[in-house]
Amino acid sequence: MSDESGRPTATDGYIEPIVGLLGLSFALMAGITAPRLLSGDPAEAVLPIAFAVGSLATIWFRRQYAAAARDGE
Repeated sequence: MSDESGRPTATDGYIEPIVGLLGLSFALMAGITAPRLLSGDPAEAVLPIAFAVGSLATIWFRRQYAAAARDGE
């Protein structure tokens, strides 16, 4: 990725590690809040499910970005 001047942009090489750490933190928070999911109250299940969906979304975004970066090279 570069702009019209041919210089690399500031985001080259930073997006994948940041998204990976974000996905790891979402997965960690989903694991920490898993007892709420198993407690039986459906209202308490929203938070761990949201963290799990966030983790899966970051994994998907990272794969899409990696594929686009490979195609661009």
